[in-house]
Amino acid sequence: MIKASVLSDIEGISHGFFTRQGGHSGGVYASKNTGLGADEDNEVVLKNRQIVAEVLGAGEVVTPYQYHSGVALVVKKGWDWQSPPKADALVTRKKGLAIAVNTADCTPVIFADIKGGVIAVAHSGWKGTVGGVLEATINQMKALGSDPDDIVAAIGPTISQANYEVGPEFVEQFLADNPDSEEFFVDSERDGHSMFDLPGCVGRRLERYNLKQIEDLSLCTYGDEQRFYSYRRMTHRGEPDYGRQMSAICIN
Repeated sequence: MIKASVLSDIEGISHGFFTRQGGHSGGVYASKNTGLGADEDNEVVLKNRQIVAEVLGAGEVVTPYQYHSGVALVVKKGWDWQSPPKADALVTRKKGLAIAVNTADCTPVIFADIKGGVIAVAHSGWKGTVGGVLEATINQMKALGSDPDDIVAAIGPTISQANYEVGPEFVEQFLADNPDSEEFFVDSERDGHSMFDLPGCVGRRLERYNLKQIEDLSLCTYGDEQRFYSYRRMTHRGEPDYGRQMSAICIN
């Protein structure tokens, strides 16, 4: 797993942006797919998720049913993996429970309050980002007593601008809904296409809250096949499916 320095310095917190390495999966999922939505034996995926829980010192790890929304859910207890609640961010004060999201190009963001014992994790693809999932996460942390001045955030492995080409329809619609976002697009080598800076857009949204510190690990899921799964890489190669890597945090 990969750690962020802004989170590593907080006493009583364990976290990790886990890679695809060191698990039980095979084939296109090799070797630590943690996404139950993949077409892989659930028992294998659960073994991989148990690795995450053990590394973090957690009693269990929970993930939501992600659907590219702006919904952030406060977690008070765990749930059955077969019936997760629908959300794209989790927030908690509960000790011993690891909260997590799965990604394969979308942006994972881990949050922690350095004083108040509140943690959060968000799955922020372009739809969730413009849909307000980051703002919803911070607002839920505030509702649990956090002050933005005490919140740190780490942006994990995600697709980089150099590998995220979008068509003119995407740009047109995105700018129509978000007119102040031209800076996140540069011309592609293909006529009429652009390269989109998703982590840059995520970072700018976070900056609006004046958090104590924001760290961007600047790791590209598409470009680093050895460590990360990538949905876009899978589609470009015409592979049948893809794995997901987990980003998780726990109050010990």
